[in-house]
Amino acid sequence: MEKFFKLKENGTTASTEVIAGLTTFFAMAYVIAVNPTILSGTGMPWGAVFLATIIAAVIGTLIMGLFANVPYAQAPGMGLNAFFTFTVVKGLGFSWQETLAMVFICGILNIVITATKLRKTIIRAIPPILQNAISGGIGIFVAYVGLLDVGIVKFTPDKTAAAGGTPGLATFNTGVLGLFLIGLVLVLFLLVFKFKGKGGIINRAAFLIAIIATALIGIPMGVTSMASATGLGQAFSQLPTTFLAIFSPAGFPALFSNAAKLPIVLVTILAFSLSDIFDTIGTFVGTGRRSGIFSVEDEAALENGTGFSSKMDKALFADATATSIGSLIGTSNTTTYVESAAGIAAGGRTGLTSVVVAICFALSTFFAPLFSAIPSAATAPVLVVVGCMMMSSFADIDWRDITQAIPAFFAAVFMGFAYSISYGIAAGFITYCLTKTFKREAKDVHPVIWVVAALFILDFALQAFV
Repeated sequence: MEKFFKLKENGTTASTEVIAGLTTFFAMAYVIAVNPTILSGTGMPWGAVFLATIIAAVIGTLIMGLFANVPYAQAPGMGLNAFFTFTVVKGLGFSWQETLAMVFICGILNIVITATKLRKTIIRAIPPILQNAISGGIGIFVAYVGLLDVGIVKFTPDKTAAAGGTPGLATFNTGVLGLFLIGLVLVLFLLVFKFKGKGGIINRAAFLIAIIATALIGIPMGVTSMASATGLGQAFSQLPTTFLAIFSPAGFPALFSNAAKLPIVLVTILAFSLSDIFDTIGTFVGTGRRSGIFSVEDEAALENGTGFSSKMDKALFADATATSIGSLIGTSNTTTYVESAAGIAAGGRTGLTSVVVAICFALSTFFAPLFSAIPSAATAPVLVVVGCMMMSSFADIDWRDITQAIPAFFAAVFMGFAYSISYGIAAGFITYCLTKTFKREAKDVHPVIWVVAALFILDFALQAFV
């Protein structure tokens, strides 16, 4: 294990990696129940998507851990599954089989982009100001995910508001919010209080201990419950419905049967691809560099090497293959989860963390009622604190320089406002190009940034008018 994962070389231990893996898993375990709930709105069988979610997460995360040796977990992306259901199927009228076929093409496209080093070129082209803004912005996004999970931010219906609702602070009169506050106090205590003992084991395991303890406290409060159990036998009987459904008459043949729909098909694939690519790039840049997972030596290999010569090469390839694999089984885009930041904050530095996550997902097939019983009120405090820790990247931005402050603000804040890492990156790229142009420094902007900004603008325009 030491030789394969290079634990000492990466400054970690097996116990730390196991704790980090458990922490990441519990922080993202909600996907096991939430993803099939969202996708079943398209007509897909809940049980089939339940198993497809687990299988896609296991395969994608194992590739990330064993091939790339980095502590990132993969599963169907939450924003992408909502886009799949509410925009593509319900909004544009495509069947779920046709939409899975588009997801498969998106995965193949991302593999090609990775193989041709375009993804790596994009990463190298991102200037330090945007790297730091992306890292801090992901912190805002992660914390916001945690707050929304428990409903601490409420939206009051307001037809005069552009978004149709007015945001505000919820009233603390529910068991979920009460448990969230208990969990938040607990995780802060475990992180800040210095326990006696070698290695600060309790402090390193603070996130995991807080999640488990909060979930247990939630039992007498009626928040932690196993009431939504799903029969495993029924789920397996439904899996053939979605498995390889893209090759059925309702999949690829139906998708390309109408030439008039080809433009919207291409726009949809572009939207899937851009979101998938930049969610991953944002997660890697925001968590990998600052933690040392992608080191200076690794960046040099990324710059000068060929083939899969660096961790970044392998991690990007692992992420690219996961989407196509997931679509074959029956789920929306499988992507690198930003909740991996929780495990990284707990000390995870190698692929052993990912292997632990994959094992947990595999076991969850048989213990689904137990794992799905952990409420969002138990994981949300960890996400909020992890987001707080990631915002330290903002310290490296010169906020007194308006040409840095504007793109940094748009990149970071719009991740939360638009509830999308990729849209935050889009806002940052576009405003960065504008400020550099107005400062008469357009020539200093890497051509890749110009191209990506233009693609995002094209994507927004096509979504608006096609």
